[in-house]
Amino acid sequence: MTAVDSILIVKIGALGDVLRTTALLPGLLKSYPGARITWVVAAGAAPLIDGWPGVVEPCVLDLEDPESTIEVLSGRSFSLVVSLDEEEACCRVACSVKTERFVGAFIDEAGSVDYTVEARAWFDMSLISRFGKERADELKIENQRTHPELLASMAGVEEGRPDLPLPKDAERRAASFWATEGLQGVKLVVGLNTGSGARWPSKQVDEARTVEAATSLSKRLNDEVAFLVLGGKEEEARSARILEGLRSQGLTAASSGSANSLHEFAALVSRCDLIITSDSLCLHVAIARRVSVVAFFAPTSAQEIELYGMGEKVVSTTPDQCSYRPDADNSTITPARLVEAALGALRGRGEREGRTI
Repeated sequence: MTAVDSILIVKIGALGDVLRTTALLPGLLKSYPGARITWVVAAGAAPLIDGWPGVVEPCVLDLEDPESTIEVLSGRSFSLVVSLDEEEACCRVACSVKTERFVGAFIDEAGSVDYTVEARAWFDMSLISRFGKERADELKIENQRTHPELLASMAGVEEGRPDLPLPKDAERRAASFWATEGLQGVKLVVGLNTGSGARWPSKQVDEARTVEAATSLSKRLNDEVAFLVLGGKEEEARSARILEGLRSQGLTAASSGSANSLHEFAALVSRCDLIITSDSLCLHVAIARRVSVVAFFAPTSAQEIELYGMGEKVVSTTPDQCSYRPDADNSTITPARLVEAALGALRGRGEREGRTI
């Protein structure tokens, strides 16, 4: 090893995957004291690792032009390379540098994407699985290990947890929003992020169930709660309808809007007492920011997600749970189950803080 170790991580997206991969950083820094980490990342996800100044250096990769990133890294040598993306361009970048140790996905001598033995537990369940997609999907269902556990095992470091440091200006904007929207004096604020984007429609709970769950939860909490509707740009119309539905039930509600930066969105999530969310970026933000959470799962793996004792999971009980099908049946994620999980998460938070919620 060098006097000051240098580590390369290649993980460009998606946003939630980049954020949850920050769980690797504490273990890496403990195993490689004083290490400087270069992280190859997509431009849109770079803000998620910007909060580690002096430790993590973002290196933005354009999938259409990997040669430019290879040129930037040319001549550099690393103690460790952790290659976590299966795209050929990402593997080429990871393989372009000198390293004492390499784990993860790479390009073999035949020009195909493969992965090292240390990475089998993760990539055996992926699209590049040596066993083919059918067996990879079965392994996904059988898996009982969490994502941070799998990553730590792959890299040979102590298991950590994700983190998302925020700039002060994002926190100030969130505080101003709280005051403007009348959330400042509310006993409890529950964030609702029940959408999922276009790619995974079966991740989401529909608008009617969202409103029904919020209405029931408000009654159970003696109306001492307000709701913050959270969502991205492609969910703008959906969020507006949910907000209208909540207010039509006489609930106190606001919308985060859809023009927030990643840091601004995270600052809003951080101010909530509880987040009810699909398996999405919002879930990983809540985990990284230590916010109590209720997470619901239908097409994706609930087992992979580590909540660190900060919440509850509501998992589909239909046969196609964890099938990674965009049309998976999520009808068993009912308002009643979401409400009971929310009450359980709030009780857990109260116990951790030594108070009754």
